Amino acid sequence: MSLELQGVSKVVDGQLHIAPTDLLLEKGTMNVLLGPTSSGKTSLMRLMAGLDKPSTGRILSSGTDVTTQRVQARNVAMVYQEFINYPGMTVYDNIASPLRLKGESKREIDRAVRASADMLKLTPFLQRRPLSLSGGQQQRCALARALVKEAELVLLDEPLANLDYKLREELRAEIPRIFEQAGSIFVYATTEPEEALLLGGNTATLWEGQVTQFGATLSVYRQPATLITARVFSDPPMNFIAGLKAGDSLSLARSEALHIPDQWAGLSDGTYTVGFRAHHIKIQRPEVLESAPQAAHLHCTLVAIEVTGSETFLHLKYGEVTWVAVVPGLHTRAVGEVIDLWLDIAHLYLFDAAGCLVACGDSLG
Repeated sequence: MSLELQGVSKVVDGQLHIAPTDLLLEKGTMNVLLGPTSSGKTSLMRLMAGLDKPSTGRILSSGTDVTTQRVQARNVAMVYQEFINYPGMTVYDNIASPLRLKGESKREIDRAVRASADMLKLTPFLQRRPLSLSGGQQQRCALARALVKEAELVLLDEPLANLDYKLREELRAEIPRIFEQAGSIFVYATTEPEEALLLGGNTATLWEGQVTQFGATLSVYRQPATLITARVFSDPPMNFIAGLKAGDSLSLARSEALHIPDQWAGLSDGTYTVGFRAHHIKIQRPEVLESAPQAAHLHCTLVAIEVTGSETFLHLKYGEVTWVAVVPGLHTRAVGEVIDLWLDIAHLYLFDAAGCLVACGDSLG
């Protein structure tokens, strides 16, 4: 089975919700829709499911045009962040409901329900009603119902947001594997770049209703095609500053010139937007300079600090731009303090005036 979107768009009351989009999702693949709130993830999922009809374009399922086909005629399962269960039914009956609609035998229903409940740690609650459960348990019930359906297309819209950390981590690894073994097309929407990286597979980045890039998750993360994709696929968002390329050197504002890598030699001289991720900012001078022979030394002013325990977020001011650095461990610094930092050229991204990636360092990610 494959799902193909050909020029699919959605306009509501004259407002563009989804720009014309081409996507091809293959059987047995896990596909992440990554973007901030209101970027179009749910709208795109609803078009895939058949809940909404596109304003333009076609949707093909294994080559067959299903653009106008009702959702009831498609083998689709969808789970939302806002869990949806049947309050008058027990957890057992909620999970069993799609199998009963398919006319499965009682024996097969019982086997599938108990296997799904066991995986999602719902076995002790099978005879209870959803409203007597916690929010996380109710979401697990909705997930279990999607699991037993064995749908060809499985759409999960931020489904783990209401689960505790430990279970969320377990399900991130387990659920994609289960659906992929069944040969389903798995689509998972999230606002969190880290979650996309943990899930793997393919990622489509979205910004204001437009798919800015689609490909293997690590490839999109390491080589964002545009400045917008780089911003979407970084948490905190990627930091930026203007850089001047002249000959074999690159200069950032108020910093010493860096010798550029050989593969950048063909770039035209001029101004570029230089990007770098928060965790690539170093606040200690490398002990062995040979480990970072091309590290720009910058002086920034600390404007805010957030300590999470394992990491410290430093909000910095450099000239007219603001950056965020994420450094490991607990750091106590005073607001207003001048902080030295180093940027290794191996972790820099260069974007042209149109916002397109033209070069990136050797150490990607």
